[in-house]
Amino acid sequence: MKRSALIFALPILLGAASAASAQTGPQVSVSNPWIRYLLPSVPAGGYLTLHNNGTSPAVLTGASSSACGTLMLHKSENKSGTEIMVKVDSITVPAHGEVSFSEGGYHLMCMKPNMKLGEHIPVTLKFQDGTALLLTMPVYGPSGPSGQ
Repeated sequence: MKRSALIFALPILLGAASAASAQTGPQVSVSNPWIRYLLPSVPAGGYLTLHNNGTSPAVLTGASSSACGTLMLHKSENKSGTEIMVKVDSITVPAHGEVSFSEGGYHLMCMKPNMKLGEHIPVTLKFQDGTALLLTMPVYGPSGPSGQ
């Protein structure tokens, strides 16, 4: 009898530990998320603003979505008058600060998009401390939200 009680209690204890670690992770929220979709053969861009309400920096290390073959963190840069996009390994959101993902700056790059205009796609943002933020992003065309 004691053995079965221990086996039953173990998942509860593990669950409590997971809940405790989730509460100590970054306190990040998202505003204005959206995806710019053009064609299945053209990468789609993801835009949003990350808000860190925590007392320490939150480091975004990746993203994923079932609607993308690959979803990467990218940044647009101007090199000698030419606009280029570079993959970045991480993006730090300062404590009590924010980082905007916008045209000409940081953005999510969705390779091999599998989506349609007007739908909402699931996206998971992954942080250095192991926490994840799940969200849905509406899909717009070339004009973005203002063109709808």
